[in-house]
Amino acid sequence: MDENAKKEALRLFTYGLYAVTTGDADTWNAFTANWLSQVSFDPPLVAVSVENASFSLPLIRRAGRFAVNVFDAEQRELAGRLGKSFSKRPEKLDGLRVERTETGCPVLLDGLAWVECAVEGELPAGDSTLVLGRVTDARVLRRAEPLTMLAAGFKHAG
Repeated sequence: MDENAKKEALRLFTYGLYAVTTGDADTWNAFTANWLSQVSFDPPLVAVSVENASFSLPLIRRAGRFAVNVFDAEQRELAGRLGKSFSKRPEKLDGLRVERTETGCPVLLDGLAWVECAVEGELPAGDSTLVLGRVTDARVLRRAEPLTMLAAGFKHAG
């Protein structure tokens, strides 16, 4: 396989950028995700790819839920900040406006919207785990253009 062609072709896939939040009463985290998609209308299901070595995967498993928070097109800096590892940069959460849903899931108040999901299952996916969540709550906070990988200028190695 031509590695350069593979990277170039995979970089043409379009992705949004989202903050995934999870946790319980004691500990929570937010991380930037882009390998995320709605996968079913009925029931409403969302799948997100979470790195196996991440701080958040055990939190998602323990809490049994997560929220997808939609960045607006002007939140590139926040997306980059939340893309840093919690274990190396726990201060990345400082100053974020957060509230808890009825189930205790943390959600961000400065994005466009959030969708809370209950974990339905997971599937090993190489260096990551694909987590499937059933949408249990949602809120639109304001209307604007969402942030995309292309607009942010972020790239995967492929």
